[in-house]
Order: sequence, then structure tokens, then C-alpha cells
Amino acid sequence: MQAIIQPSSLSGTITAAASKSSMQRACAAALVRMGESIIHNPGISNDDVAALKVIEALGATVEHLPDGSIKITSNGVNAAGNQVHNGESGLGIRMFAPIVALNAKEMTITGEGSLLTRPMDFFDEIFPQLGIEISSNNGKLPLKVKGPLQPKNITIDGSLSSQFLTGLLLAYSASDAKDVTITVNNLKSKPYVDLTLSVMEQFQLKAPENKDYKEFYFSPEHANYDATFLDYTVEGDWSGGAFLLVAGAIAGNVTVKGLDPVSTQADKKVLEALEDCGSNISINENEISFSPLAVGGLKAFRFDANDCPDLFPPLAALAAYCEGTTVITGVERLAHKESDRGLTIQDELGKMGLVVELQGNEMLIHGGKGLHGAHVHSRHDHRIAMMCAVAGLKATNETVIDEAQAVSKSYPNFYEHIQALGAKVNIQHSALNVH
Repeated sequence: MQAIIQPSSLSGTITAAASKSSMQRACAAALVRMGESIIHNPGISNDDVAALKVIEALGATVEHLPDGSIKITSNGVNAAGNQVHNGESGLGIRMFAPIVALNAKEMTITGEGSLLTRPMDFFDEIFPQLGIEISSNNGKLPLKVKGPLQPKNITIDGSLSSQFLTGLLLAYSASDAKDVTITVNNLKSKPYVDLTLSVMEQFQLKAPENKDYKEFYFSPEHANYDATFLDYTVEGDWSGGAFLLVAGAIAGNVTVKGLDPVSTQADKKVLEALEDCGSNISINENEISFSPLAVGGLKAFRFDANDCPDLFPPLAALAAYCEGTTVITGVERLAHKESDRGLTIQDELGKMGLVVELQGNEMLIHGGKGLHGAHVHSRHDHRIAMMCAVAGLKATNETVIDEAQAVSKSYPNFYEHIQALGAKVNIQHSALNVH
């Protein structure tokens, strides 16, 4: 599929999509909690659908209700079959693997697309310490695991991703861990751990004591929760919403609803960049608005993305229209995404005339000189597709994005949403994909 973006001015109001970070954690928590849980505002992305299929494979029943919500009924982790497929969800594979390992029988964990190349050495190193038999494809998928997981005091490396920790916290809770500590070195993406702990508390799961993000201690007490209906509402997605906000900052009068400014989602930090670059932004309880600048233009900014690496693509599109050199740190977090995002951002925005330098852990973006439309490629990466679309809104001439359907991984309605704001988007479906 190709998306053809024409230079556009935006105007109007849009509600952000549901957060897949929140949705996937809610699915896992509903499985672990047992009883019945109602999830309101459920996500519809490929990763969200994959999470629902995973919990069904692990014994939960999923019912789609007439009002659009989802009822999940669980009696605990008890897989009917011997295989779990995670689609192309990085969070899914890392979060659900420890939960899958609660089963006493051998289970095969599979995935697809870029997930097949992502390193899974973490499990090879940690699972044997928890009484889990494991074999992998040289540190890659598929994984074969045989539990049940036995909670013990362990020390893990949190420098690659906090998603491994999320899975362990949920699995320890499911097994009613007592008087054990997970010690974490060099933890990245701490806000995502806050989100995990918040979801655990809302689902009345046994949550650990967070000791400065270095130790997570499970007390000797049993978990106590009410097994009757539990309601949970999935938050608006700051990760996808960041692209809408950047589009508003560079291309018009836009109001984005459904994003909670006090959310625990890491990517709400995009607000700092939008303020620092001088955008005309107004932040209220449930809506964020942009209006054109009266004088002058956007200016370059500095931003630390070590805890929110998913913001690199929207911030790169923003920086392209900021006068001067923007510096974003955290490039080392980008190598194991759907693409090597540092290089991909450099290459794809480079086709549009933007100079992007990679210097160690820093990305330098020389903006303010304007972009020209070009033929770009998503690299099968949802955030790269959205980045190119937003960057194309104020480029000269049209921007053509190949493999534009990549947005379905996290934000299937992205093109429709920017069209609703006035973006000139033409979607071309073809049996032949252009590379």
C-alpha cells in the first residue's frame, strides 16, 4: 500500500487512539487476575489483537460486548494448546514469555516480521534461574519454555528494555511471590514500569514495593482482590498521539482530545519538546490545542529520549521544521526496534532534504531549511510511516510512502485521523509493492 501526502493545512479536533501499552498490559493483568474484567476503550491495533489472542491461548475467554468494550474471563494461566503466537509485538513477546512459563508443560513462543530478528538472550539467561527449562534459536525466536516459573531473588539487566521486567512482575504476581526481590541494574524506560505497576494496582494484583527502581520487593502477604467484575478504561495513546501533536504544531489549528497530561506513559514527555520549540500550545485536562504562531517560527530544542525512545520519529519530523540544530539523546535505544530507527530516520528524512547526523548516543537534526516531497519507505516500521506522513504535510510537492500499511501495528486509523483534520492523503492499494 502507498500513502501519498500532499502539502496540507490542518484544522479541527480529533480524539487520540487507545494506548497499546495500556491495552496489552490490561490484557495480561486480566489473565493473571482471574475472575471477570471489563476493558473499555480497547485498542484495535495489530499488537492489541495479538495480545487478546495470546491470553485466549493461555486460557482466558474474550467476549466483545455490544458497547465496544471487551469482557475477559480468566481462571488463571492454563494453556489449552502448546503454542503462543505474539504477532510482531515486542512488548507482547517480552511481557508474555514469563507468563507463558507459568505453565507446567512445554510451550512454544513464536512471532513474525521484525520480531524474528530481535534478541531474546534475556530469557536464556534468566529463566533457568527461575526453574524454567528454555531453548531458543541462538537467542532468537522461537522459544521453547517449560515451567512452572518459581519466583526467586534474581538480578536482571534493565538496559535493553523495561518490558522484560514488566513480564516478570506480572508472572511473580500470578504465582503469589512471597518475600522475594527482583533487583534491576541500569533500568531504562522507568515511566513504562510506572504504567505496569499502575495497571497491576488497578487490577488488584499483588504489586511489589518499588525501591527507587533498583529493587522490586514482593512481601510475604497473600494477594487479596475482589473476583467480581472489574472495570478498566484504556488510556489514550501518547505514542501515536505524539504524531498528531507534532502535526498540529507544524501544520495548523488542531485540538487533540483523550490524552491525559498526568498519565504514567513515557511519551507524554513530548509536551516538553513542543513547549521548548516555541509552539503555540495550550494544555488542558483532556485536550491539547495548537494555533499558528503570531510571529517567527519554531526553534531547535534539546531532548533526552533515553526513557522514551519511541518519540524519536515524531520529534525528528518536528525538528525538521525548527530553525537550528536539534539534539536528541538516546540513539542507542533504537537499534532493536522494527527497524534500526536511528539509521532509518537519517535515510528516509534525508530523501526529503533533511540533514540528520548520528554521533554516538546523539541525533543532530539540522532543521528550518524546509523539506521537499520524496519517495520514501516505511521499512515496515509503523512509526517511520507516520513520521514521513507528518513531515510531508509542510513539504514542497507530494510525499509517497511505500509499505504505508505498517501503521496498522499500532495506529490503524492514523491516515483517516489526519484526513479528518484536513490532510490531503491518497491511499493506493496494489498487488505489487514498490521497494
